[in-house]
Amino acid sequence: MKSKILALSKNEEFKNLLKQKKITNKYVSIFFGKLLNKDKTRLNISFVTKKKIGNAVKRNKIKRRLRNIMNEAVKKIKINFNYSFLVIAKSSMLNNEYKIIKETLFQDFAKIK
Repeated sequence: MKSKILALSKNEEFKNLLKQKKITNKYVSIFFGKLLNKDKTRLNISFVTKKKIGNAVKRNKIKRRLRNIMNEAVKKIKINFNYSFLVIAKSSMLNNEYKIIKETLFQDFAKIK
């Protein structure tokens, strides 16, 4: 099943997810929960990097990495499409290897049932 990743768009969706369940690790905080009026065939996920992390180039690099990891995760591991996700990156993501970050995120998304 080929699914397209869809970003959260409304401010209410972000606020709602921040009040729900959370998993944290060294690189990211993942907020997840069920949203109303969600398309169950697509993965609702948004990536956030704070300005404190660095300039636009660094923030965009982190978002590109996260998007790429999630595209691979959809193909390789079972992700619950009933949930919507908000991934907030931490500054430690910049200085670490892509492979290590990918393995850590795969483990966290596998925990979410």
